[in-house]
Amino acid sequence: MSQYIYHCQDCNKEFTHQHHMADAGKVEVACPHCGSKLVHQLVAAFSAVTPKKS
Repeated sequence: MSQYIYHCQDCNKEFTHQHHMADAGKVEVACPHCGSKLVHQLVAAFSAVTPKKS
């Protein structure tokens, strides 16, 4: 599962939500602080650790 960062337009708070990448765009996310569905996803940095090839 991936973790996504959202911003609520009603209460102006940021929060994280976990869901599968396959569900992106299908999941209706609501703000846990005020319950609003007026949220948008923020761009977040990530890092990946891969095995070093010899």
